[in-house]
Amino acid sequence: MTSVRGGRTVRDLRRGNRSAVLQRLYFGGPMSRQELGPATGLSSGSVSNVVGELIADGLLEEAGVVDSDGGRPRTLLRVSPGSAHMIGVDVGETRVRVELFDLTLTELARTELPLLPRGCYDVGPIVDHVRTGIATVLAEAGVSADRLLGVGVGVPGIVDRDAPGGTVVHGQTIGWDAVPLEALLRATKALPDEVPYLIDNGARTLGQAEMWFGAGRGAREAVVVLFGSGVGASLITDGSGTALEWGHLTVSVRGRRCRCGALGCLEAYTGAESVLARWAERGGADAASGSGSADEEDALAALLAAAGRGDPVALEVLEETAEYLGAGLSDLVNLFKPERILIGGWAGLMLGPHILPAVREHATRYALPHPAARVSIDLSALGPDAVTVGAATLPLSAFFASGGRRTTPEPPSEQPGWRTAMATRGEGTR
Repeated sequence: MTSVRGGRTVRDLRRGNRSAVLQRLYFGGPMSRQELGPATGLSSGSVSNVVGELIADGLLEEAGVVDSDGGRPRTLLRVSPGSAHMIGVDVGETRVRVELFDLTLTELARTELPLLPRGCYDVGPIVDHVRTGIATVLAEAGVSADRLLGVGVGVPGIVDRDAPGGTVVHGQTIGWDAVPLEALLRATKALPDEVPYLIDNGARTLGQAEMWFGAGRGAREAVVVLFGSGVGASLITDGSGTALEWGHLTVSVRGRRCRCGALGCLEAYTGAESVLARWAERGGADAASGSGSADEEDALAALLAAAGRGDPVALEVLEETAEYLGAGLSDLVNLFKPERILIGGWAGLMLGPHILPAVREHATRYALPHPAARVSIDLSALGPDAVTVGAATLPLSAFFASGGRRTTPEPPSEQPGWRTAMATRGEGTR
C-alpha cells in the first residue's frame, strides 16, 4: 500500500475524501460540484473524482439544475435516499420499538412489541422482540436484509463494546449482569453475518440524534438528559458522545432507595417511577397508588392535571422534582461546563413545560456562577421516539467513517512474530 505523509495511505485519503463529500451533502443539503470544493477543502479534481465514484456506487444523485452568474448552469447533487437502509431499536421501559429508515433517516416502517409484564427486562424475550421487529419492518417496507448498513440498538445500562465475543451490557437497574447482547442477537440469524449490530446506551443515542438533527446542532459541548422511568445522560464533546450514569449520583445520604439498590440516587427522586411513588405516599390519586397496572404516562398526566387544578400535594411533588433535577443538572454544569443541556425522554417532555422554569432557577442557584452563566437548559427537539433515530445513526456514523463503503468482517490477522517468540519462550520455562 502506497504511503503518504503522516503515515496515511492513499486508501486512507480516498476514504477521507469520500467521507467529507458524503457528510457535507448529507448535512448541508444539495450542492454543486463547484460548491463542494470550498465546503470540503478539496481540489476541484478531487471533488470530480470522488463525486464520480459516489455516483457510480449509487450513493449520490442529481437534484436539479441552478443558474450561475453568467456561466453554465450547475447541477446539484444530493445523497440518494434509497441507496441504503438502517434499523434503529429502542429497548425501552414498556416496549421494544423497531424502526426502518432510508439513508436520509426517513422512516419507512415501525413496530412496537410490549414488555409483559411491564418493565420486564428478561433478555430472552427482548432478543425475540428485536428479531421479530426486524423481520416485520423489512417485510412491511419490502426491503431486503442485504440493503442494511446495520442495526443500531439503544439499551439501558453500561455498554462494553470491546468485550471479547461482542458487545456486553451491564445494567444493574434492569437485572442485566454482563449480558452478551450482540452474540445473542447474532445467534438469532435474523440477518446475514455481514450486517453489524451496533449497541450503545440509550441516552447516548438520544444525544447523538439531538446533536445531529435536533436542538444540539451547532454546539461543541452539550449534555442530553434521557428522562423516563429512570434518568440518564450523555455528554457530547466535538461530536463524540459519552454515556453518563448520572441518575446514580448520590444526592441524599441515606436517602430513598433507588432501583439500583443504593440509597439516595438522583433517580430515586427524579425518575417518573419515583415521582409517582412520592405522590402516592402523600395520598395522591389512585392512578399513582393503585394496583400498579396503570400506565406511568397516564399516571403522570393525572399528576399534572391535579397540579393544574391547584392540588397542593401534586404541586409540592412537582416543585421537589424540579429542585432535585436542577441540583442534579448543576453537577453537570460544574463538572463539564456545557454550552447546552437538553432534556428529553417521554417523562422529560411531559414534565418539561410545567417545571422547566423552576429547573433552570434551581440549576443556576446550585451551580457555580461562571459556568452557569454560559449554559442554556431547554427541552430536546426530536420528541419521545428519538432514541430509535439515534440508534440508527450508529450504523450511519460507521458508514460515513468508511467513506460510504459497507464494512465487512476483518479477516483473521497473523500475530506479530515477537508475540509468538515470547509465548514459546514462556512455555519453555515451565
